[in-house]
Amino acid sequence: MTLLLLFISYAIVLSAALARAGHRSQTAPSSGTPRHRPSRVLIVGATGGTGRQLVTQALERGYSVTALVRDPSRLQIDHPELTVIQGNVLDEGSLDVAMRGQEAVLSALGHKRFFYPARILSEGTRNILRAMETHDVSRLVCVTSLGIGDSAGRMGLFYTLFIIPVILPFYFWDKTRQERAVAGSNVEWVIVRPGALTNGAKRGRYRHGRNVGSFLLTARISRADVADFMLNQIASDMYLRAAPGVGW
Repeated sequence: MTLLLLFISYAIVLSAALARAGHRSQTAPSSGTPRHRPSRVLIVGATGGTGRQLVTQALERGYSVTALVRDPSRLQIDHPELTVIQGNVLDEGSLDVAMRGQEAVLSALGHKRFFYPARILSEGTRNILRAMETHDVSRLVCVTSLGIGDSAGRMGLFYTLFIIPVILPFYFWDKTRQERAVAGSNVEWVIVRPGALTNGAKRGRYRHGRNVGSFLLTARISRADVADFMLNQIASDMYLRAAPGVGW
């Protein structure tokens, strides 16, 4: 019983720390003013589940897409409007090449190094931001997760008391650094915080905003719907410099 109470205390303290460390929205969403629709977008993390959905759906919407990937053979998408550049967000040279001529960036950056400290998300994002400023690219839409900042606890009890403190504490801590880097930048940014990701089909119907998620039940959404929401943000100022949650 003592060990259980200690563990629950640890999980609660971690959740509170993630709340303090992540971005906390200062302003309410706008009315969703349309903005100039870019024609050329760079997608980072394109070989992950959400990244592939971003590439596919961006091409379907008529964008000219550049995908920065470590292993081009993993993308397996062929399209005349798709340019694949082999590189790494930790390599500023390859990012510089990929960023040239872009009008917006969609970041679905992730990794599977869960069990020890890593700064891939935060350092990679800082490199993205530096390249954007160098090449005068104005809009960044960056995916993180519910459970950070003013969405702390909203992944549901299973994530708050087990998944995050046991499996993903280092991963989520780096996400807080990632959010702070984005929020402290000079670009036009939107941070997107999804619930637990599934491989379900795109519904096109989901909740978004500050109060998405649940303190009890696990919040979920498909990667396809996350990609849909992220793409909507590059042509809207509704959540400019805000961090909306998104879930079913």
